[in-house]
Amino acid sequence: MEGNKLAGTLSMCKRAGKLVIGFDMVKESLHKKNAQLILFTEDLSPKTEQDIRFLAEQKNVPCQKLPVTMDELWYLIGKRVGVAAVTDAGFAGKLTGPIG
Repeated sequence: MEGNKLAGTLSMCKRAGKLVIGFDMVKESLHKKNAQLILFTEDLSPKTEQDIRFLAEQKNVPCQKLPVTMDELWYLIGKRVGVAAVTDAGFAGKLTGPIG
């Protein structure tokens, strides 16, 4: 997915209320089985990524590494985080696959 499409899709997802951001909120979303896709920034700490990947695998939720840093994601969604969860299957489908 091209950078502009990524930015547009993430922005629409956030405006629609279908993007959960931050470690604790993503973890809660996984436990409640709301998450459809987990997104990681390229500079997320390996430990945090491992913790969330472990939970996502248990819940059968796919994970996707974004070609953006936390600062770039901050610009796109308004909060500096390294992990987010998409809670809508349509948006998750748009974000799955090659990104960048």
